Amino acid sequence: MKPGKLFFRLTAPLGVAVIMMLSQLSAHAGIFSVSPVRIYMAPKDRAVAVTLANEGDSEITLQADIYSWTQQPDGKDDLVLTEDLLMSPPIIKLAPKGRQVVRLAMLAPRDASRQMTYRMILREVPQNVPAKDKIQVPIALALNMPVFVTPPIAKSDVACSVKRTDADKLQAICSNTGTAYAQIREVLLKRADQQLARFEGGEYLLPGASKTLPLKTKQAAESGTAELSVTFDDGKSQTATVTLP
Repeated sequence: MKPGKLFFRLTAPLGVAVIMMLSQLSAHAGIFSVSPVRIYMAPKDRAVAVTLANEGDSEITLQADIYSWTQQPDGKDDLVLTEDLLMSPPIIKLAPKGRQVVRLAMLAPRDASRQMTYRMILREVPQNVPAKDKIQVPIALALNMPVFVTPPIAKSDVACSVKRTDADKLQAICSNTGTAYAQIREVLLKRADQQLARFEGGEYLLPGASKTLPLKTKQAAESGTAELSVTFDDGKSQTATVTLP
């Protein structure tokens, strides 16, 4: 896979429920790539370029929808269709092995005090493909891409604590009280040189939201002080002393 691109390919079987029909079914889906897969804009930017490429041997049609993206206090995502941003053109036809550069334009007034967050969902429009002696099953693929419009003043501010559940499991509770997103890549709980627990992922934390992250442990961690290190998607990390209950 090339850096900065995300590829889609259909290789999995259709599922147990249709095993008896596989001799009569075939599936069709395109293969496409998008670059970049995470879009950053500054308030001064009127538009940014996005490159779409058809990696397959059949023509595909793609459609873009833009959603305003917020999170509830518990970290659950809320997506609402918006006209703040516009992909031009909104529907793209790509010939086999074809490429096209499209423009993502900002139409709404910028907020100079905080980051504006969106999701662009790029969907393949299913095509009716003639099938010989088989029933053709169109499969529509989709890519959900984050879009950030960030003024220089906007910064994340994340603080994490550790909680022990009734089942003696450890959890990290992380909250973002800043004005820009944070993406947590790793949470590491250590005592001296001993690793007590760890979380690995790619959890987005928008301003005003909190998330509970499960920490994997090899053995029960004793109560007492420990070091909690949080690493973000930009490679930066922060460390704090916590007390395990």
